[in-house]
Amino acid sequence: EVPRWTNAKMEISVNEPLNPIKQDVKKGKLRYVNNCFPYCGYLWNYGALPRTWEDPNHLDPNTNAKGDNDPLDVCEIGSKIGVRGEIKQVKVLGTLALIDEGETDWKILGIDITDPLADKINDIEDIEREMPGMIQHTVNWFRIYKMPTGKPPNQFAFDAKPKNKVPRKCSYKEHVELQFKDLS
Repeated sequence: EVPRWTNAKMEISVNEPLNPIKQDVKKGKLRYVNNCFPYCGYLWNYGALPRTWEDPNHLDPNTNAKGDNDPLDVCEIGSKIGVRGEIKQVKVLGTLALIDEGETDWKILGIDITDPLADKINDIEDIEREMPGMIQHTVNWFRIYKMPTGKPPNQFAFDAKPKNKVPRKCSYKEHVELQFKDLS
């Protein structure tokens, strides 16, 4: 949806046929994310996992908040800058449990499978080793990105510590069924 270093807030239009990607509008005005020093726009290619949805009626036990009624967001951390509308196959590396304006808004951390670092990065610890500072700056960006509009800093579950891929005690399919409603 959103290439790295850009500011236009793009969204999948879930209520329109074929779900086009469009710039988000609020109160009749196009929406943008503000630059928050030292960041300029989004730090990663930012998109969504198709056919997923964070249920606004489900109270997530990890965040103690209900879902944000949107598809699951993905922060693709690879080296290539994406193109709006591009479909990327990503390897899931971990999750960050953001609580955005009182709603659960899971952020999936992933890397394009064709990225030169894709074979070296498999989880959160690998991100820290191969891309020092990426996790810290990702957490900080999500904490402050709405503050220029007068909103308070965002909160996180798990003391703002990302979690590896999927809990070891269940499969990815079971995890998705437990946490997120699949639209298939």
